Amino acid sequence: MYFQIYQDGVGRGLFGAANALAPREWRWRLRGRNHEVVASGEGYKNKRDCEHAVNLLKGTGLLTPVHYV
Repeated sequence: MYFQIYQDGVGRGLFGAANALAPREWRWRLRGRNHEVVASGEGYKNKRDCEHAVNLLKGTGLLTPVHYV
């Protein structure tokens, strides 16, 4: 499995509508061995914030609890 960090294709303006003038957001996705997307995250204004989110996820492991709601 591997993470991808990328900028989305079109910026989002007011109410989430596509706007070519709006800044693009940084996003992450986790892909499996077959290259299918397993998980993805929200958009971030700064690349550093997106990288931080990926590092937090990479730091979780088998000891991370699961809460069923």
